[in-house]
Amino acid sequence: MVTTISSKGQIVIPAEMRELDNIQPGQQFDVERVEPGEYRLKRMTKRRNEGLVEHLLACPAKGWFQPLARKETTDEIRPLKLG
Repeated sequence: MVTTISSKGQIVIPAEMRELDNIQPGQQFDVERVEPGEYRLKRMTKRRNEGLVEHLLACPAKGWFQPLARKETTDEIRPLKLG
């Protein structure tokens, strides 16, 4: 597929491709220069639970979800090294 770069340096991903890959406005991409004249565009992925706390806090039943204090999370738990 062919696309054109704008005067602002923006490249449009054709609608057909956006629909196939469910690309939404605001999603971020990493652009890598492979060699002169060749570039790789790769959609950046979010962390698995990114935005979950904000989503739960927005629950219409106020007070339903209370985030734990940072010290009470499992962030410091490291997996066991086997073998």
